[in-house]
Amino acid sequence: MTTATRTYSPLWQRLTIAVVGGDEREQEICRLAAGSGAVVKAFGFPWPSDGIDGVILAHDAARALAGANIVLFPIPGIAIDGSIFATTQIIPRESLLSEMAASAHIILGRADDGLRKAAAMLGIKIHEYEGDHELMLLRAPAIVEGVIRVLIENTQITIHGARICVIGQGNIGTVLTRTLISLGAHVTVAARSSIQRASAYTLGAVPLPLENLLLEAESFDVLISTAPASVVTSSLIDRLQPNALIVDMTAPPGSCDLKHASATGRKAIWARALGRRAPITVGRSQWMGIARIIDGILAEPERHAG
Repeated sequence: MTTATRTYSPLWQRLTIAVVGGDEREQEICRLAAGSGAVVKAFGFPWPSDGIDGVILAHDAARALAGANIVLFPIPGIAIDGSIFATTQIIPRESLLSEMAASAHIILGRADDGLRKAAAMLGIKIHEYEGDHELMLLRAPAIVEGVIRVLIENTQITIHGARICVIGQGNIGTVLTRTLISLGAHVTVAARSSIQRASAYTLGAVPLPLENLLLEAESFDVLISTAPASVVTSSLIDRLQPNALIVDMTAPPGSCDLKHASATGRKAIWARALGRRAPITVGRSQWMGIARIIDGILAEPERHAG
C-alpha cells in the first residue's frame, strides 16, 4: 500500500502525534501524519518557511511532547551524550518524557539505554524500526545515492575502476555493492558472515573474511563501513594508502576511528543521515513503517488513546 492510497481508521483521530528531531525527512513525515486525522505537533528539525499544513510548530521539545500519545524520534542513532539527531540538543530522559500522555509510545530508529530506562520508569513503550528489513530496503536507494555523491566529491579518481572495499553486507551494504559494481568499480566485500560473503560473490564482488581485511587494506582506494561495530581501527587505518578515502555510514558511536584517520592525514567522512538526500522519498518510506507500527498499537484495545 502506498502513502497516496492509504486509509486510516477513525481511531487515528484520537491521537496526538509529536514529531521531534530529525531533518527534512521529518517534514514529509509530518505532512503524512497530518493526513491521518491526528493532531500533529513538531519541533527540532528544519522548518519550512511556509510551514506545514495541519501541523503545529511547538516552541520547544517539552511543549511538543505535552499530551502526546505517539512520539516520533528520528531514525539516526542516539549520540554518546544521549541526544537525538536534531537542530538543538534534545536528550529524551524522564523529566522530558513525563510530558507525554499516559501509556504513550515512542517510535524511533534505535533507542539507547538511557531512553529505555526513562521510558520504563514512566510506562512508555518503545518501538524501534531500524531493524525493519522492508523499511531499510525502501530507504536504500536514496542512501546509496548519497554515498555515491560522497565518493564523487571526495576523491580524485572515478568510481569506474576504483578499488573499493565495502565492510558489511546487510540491506544497505548489498544495494551499495550492486550499485558500485554497476558503475564499474572493483568491489571487495569484507564480512564476518559466510552467508554475507556468498551473497556478495553472487553480485560479482570479491568476498573477504573480515579477519583478513588488515592484510588487504593497502590495496584499496576507498573503504566504506556499513558494519554497526568498531571495525575500522587505528591499526587498519595505518595500513591504508595515504590518499585512501574512509567513509563511515553507521549510526553513533560509529565504526571508524575518525580521529586517528584525521591525525594520520587520511580523509575520513562520517556519512550520517544520508537519507536526507531524497527527503520526500525517504520520508514517505519511513512513514509507511511508522504507520504500520501505529496501526498495531491501535489494534490493541487496552492501549487505545482517548
